[in-house]
Amino acid sequence: MNVPVFDPHRQRLRLGELLIQARLISQAALEEALAEQRRSGHKLGRILVDLGFVDENELLKFLSGQLRLPLVDLRQLRIRTDLTPLLPEGLARRHRALVLDETSAGGLRVAFADPTDLQAYDAVRQQLRRDIEPVLVRESDLLRTLDLVYRHTDEISTLAEQLGAELGGGDFDLAQLGEETLGDAPVARLLQTLFEDAVQMRASDIHIEPEEALLRIRQRVDGVLHEQILEGRRVATAVVTRLKLMAGVDISEKRLPQDGRFSIRVQDRLLDVRLATLPTQNGETVVLRILDPVHDLHPLEDLGMPEGLRMRLARHIQSPHGLIVVTGPTGGGKSTTLYSILQKINRPEVKIITVEDPVEYRLARVSQIQVNPRIELGFARVLRTALRQDPDVLMVGEIRDEETMEVALRAALMGHLVLSTLHTNDAPATLERLLSMGARGYLLAAALRAVLAQRLLRRVCEGCRVPDEPNPALRAWLEAHHVPADATFVRGRGCALCANSGHRGRIGVFEYLEIDEGLAEALREERATEFRVCAGRQPWYRPLLQAGLDLAREGQITLAEVLGLSGETELALRDV
Repeated sequence: MNVPVFDPHRQRLRLGELLIQARLISQAALEEALAEQRRSGHKLGRILVDLGFVDENELLKFLSGQLRLPLVDLRQLRIRTDLTPLLPEGLARRHRALVLDETSAGGLRVAFADPTDLQAYDAVRQQLRRDIEPVLVRESDLLRTLDLVYRHTDEISTLAEQLGAELGGGDFDLAQLGEETLGDAPVARLLQTLFEDAVQMRASDIHIEPEEALLRIRQRVDGVLHEQILEGRRVATAVVTRLKLMAGVDISEKRLPQDGRFSIRVQDRLLDVRLATLPTQNGETVVLRILDPVHDLHPLEDLGMPEGLRMRLARHIQSPHGLIVVTGPTGGGKSTTLYSILQKINRPEVKIITVEDPVEYRLARVSQIQVNPRIELGFARVLRTALRQDPDVLMVGEIRDEETMEVALRAALMGHLVLSTLHTNDAPATLERLLSMGARGYLLAAALRAVLAQRLLRRVCEGCRVPDEPNPALRAWLEAHHVPADATFVRGRGCALCANSGHRGRIGVFEYLEIDEGLAEALREERATEFRVCAGRQPWYRPLLQAGLDLAREGQITLAEVLGLSGETELALRDV
């Protein structure tokens, strides 16, 4: 094997002394850092940065120059994920190393957080058994990238195979086993690993879908489903039964849909999981909604609303009475916005009652009620009872029918602030929706105060953001929507931080209406067309499409995401 260009055995560095010579730290700082190193066992460079004695960027540039190694930004790379498994995850995490790609000479380019670590260099080189070309990377970026590239998919498949072998070796009925029996079983380890993978990928939902001879598992990440297939029908039965046990639902009932919830600790985080089963031809499917109160609940100021819109909404939610409606499709973030509003107004002197299906997050000082149609405990019935509990604020999870709508409107007229949601495409469509449910115009005009429509769109990954030039057809469309010809846009080319998708995280797009005299008159007369025309005249009104274009021009989302709001996604693909 040829000797690599860089060899730490030939380039031993005493980091502290070199930093003193370069006047980046003082002797006193070095002595304090060395004392901390003897106590904690951590790397000297990490300690110097954590103690604030040297800037991390300055340290990295210094090391790059001393070692004559390139300093690489992992956020700008498209990593060969087919090569990363060459270095086992445990070894990669222990030695802070990651295989990036192949060199022109047939070796491997490997990222190191500390290339001067002789033990790490030797262990990686011995494992790979190929020439390695080390590069220097930021440790925080490396750790974040390790979480993304080392998925648990192989481990999930292995555990599924073990579970299938165990189930195939006996005739016992899993449904007869108690929960304590399953504690250390392969099915429990499989589910724990599945949740760890979901948290690592920031998934909002896990779909477990049995088919004739396999189990299909899909995770929704940033609104898009990602699939993994496990072999074996009996594995599906075991997984579904275990989940039903955890959620406390009837494991013998396989003919009717069931709902439940449970808590699970994953990576030192306590998650609430909402379970919904549905009987199908191939068995019960299960959808698990992952709820993380710490990371999912946001202050109103952190939702990404334009400042002017947020200030107007903040004034209305402090009103003593009236109806405020949040609209949008399923998965559009309506519940998140309502919970943010509740947190904003949740004070000791305010009595808040919520009626939900189901209760998603538990809030202190708030009386939260979950409807249960099986015992005829619906929205309307709970609302009537809640009004006798002397509330200041009522939150209705969704206005679904005429009866619920009438109770909500009358509650708003009786001196209560009522918050609720609807499924409409935009804010002006709210009137049409309420009228179709049997609402009376004069009640709407008196009760309705504001309407907030919203969507969740995928953010462009900050690590791999590059300019994007619209094609001629798209430029013509932008011109028709009054976008300046010199407007610039971006896209994500794909990198390790976004799993090569070009997107990471989501951002809200908002449209806001306040009910002024013109809109109130249209409500009283039940004229939906006039309502929409009057909405467009409000100086602060910005349609969803224009709000999306604003975000695209700011470089936060792609034009393709904006086109999804208008239903004209084919424009992004045309080249005319």
